[in-house]
Amino acid sequence: MLDSPVYEWIKALHVISVISWMAGMLYLPRLFVYHCETTPGTAESERFKLMERKLLKIIINPAMIATWVFGILMIVARPEMFDGAIWLHLKLTLVLALSGLHGWFVRMQRAFAEDRNTRPQRFYRMVNETPAVIMILVVILVIVKPV
Repeated sequence: MLDSPVYEWIKALHVISVISWMAGMLYLPRLFVYHCETTPGTAESERFKLMERKLLKIIINPAMIATWVFGILMIVARPEMFDGAIWLHLKLTLVLALSGLHGWFVRMQRAFAEDRNTRPQRFYRMVNETPAVIMILVVILVIVKPV
């Protein structure tokens, strides 16, 4: 078991990572919405490709990895805090779903990068809401612990 100051630092870094990951996960599909409006090969389309790639490589991917690392460290450091915690199992299930969504966003980004997107704006507008719904459910589970 880690002493309290170290554990609190791990928790703070976990929250910072989550905020960064969610910011990117909420912004990337919005970029896809705008990217749909451009003509492949134009300067504007190429700018969106660059923005999407950098957002993934510089912010979203590292933030997801850090979220998982710090979250696992919290569980390992204080396993007794999570004994019988049904809320934690539900939270981890949602985080797995968010990680899967992250992977799906990577595939979408690759399709845009290769000018192979076939989906309309409306699709990305609906997909844009998914990370927010997952985030709301996770926050309720962590703060309220209804189960």
